[in-house]
Amino acid sequence: MAREQELDLVEISPKADPPVCKIIDYKKFLYEQKKREKAQKAKASKVVVKEIRFGPNTDEHDFEFKKKHALKFLQDGAKLKAFVFFKGRSIIYKDQGHILLLRLATELEEFGKVEQMPKLEGKRMIMYIAPKKK
Repeated sequence: MAREQELDLVEISPKADPPVCKIIDYKKFLYEQKKREKAQKAKASKVVVKEIRFGPNTDEHDFEFKKKHALKFLQDGAKLKAFVFFKGRSIIYKDQGHILLLRLATELEEFGKVEQMPKLEGKRMIMYIAPKKK
């Protein structure tokens, strides 16, 4: 029957008893399957992560400037990765870095939700903030 119609005989489920087959144009079937996968992939939202770097002794003006950028990132719908980088012996100011990140979190509280509290990983103290849904 498939040869008469100049189409392909495709086995759908080989484990069924009897096996299920279908007469279709196989190339067209593959094309439509790729098209569906592509459309599904396009609908999937990509998570953008923006980074903001602080030093343990970041002064007020720099903090406000970076906070303004962080606010813009969160409003654009990107996740924020804020971290304090400790160079050399500045690792002794861990508590200052922790306070700095917590202050940033409280000031951005109405725009984003803290996903991960400040955590020290090597010479970096990292905190993640996710944007709040509109």
